[in-house]
Amino acid sequence: MTLPIIVAVAITVFVLGVGGTMTTVGPWYRDLRKPAWNPPDWVFGPAWTVILGFAACAGVLAWVQSSEAGVHLRIAVLFGANIILHMLWSPLFFKLRRPDWAMIEVPFLWLSIAALMVALAPLSKLASLLLVPYLLWVAFAAILNLSIVRMNRPFGSKS
Repeated sequence: MTLPIIVAVAITVFVLGVGGTMTTVGPWYRDLRKPAWNPPDWVFGPAWTVILGFAACAGVLAWVQSSEAGVHLRIAVLFGANIILHMLWSPLFFKLRRPDWAMIEVPFLWLSIAALMVALAPLSKLASLLLVPYLLWVAFAAILNLSIVRMNRPFGSKS
């Protein structure tokens, strides 16, 4: 069980690191109009750390419940797709300054989490439940993203 934990921790640290470097809270972001219920900037780092920590635990729990190569491959593919989708959002929103494009990407991220929950449930109910905060946070982030798009469009003009 030690190797799956080490791999999960390494992947989580990598994803958090990439997310942190892709998230520039500079003048462009600060100047965006945001809803009054937008959390303070400092909330996002700890929230993502806890949420992705839970996701890593979910992956380890599911992984150790099966020794079948096919099941391991399915878990790896689903988490891999989720990681790619997770890591796409910040560059779309912050680097390209396209909250509208990030909004289009969010449903795919949300569905990847739901797919993980469904796939992990037969292996470990706890693993599936550990992904609930991730699903809820992405749903909240989607609503926030949509609000920002509506309050600030159009995007993509030269500025």
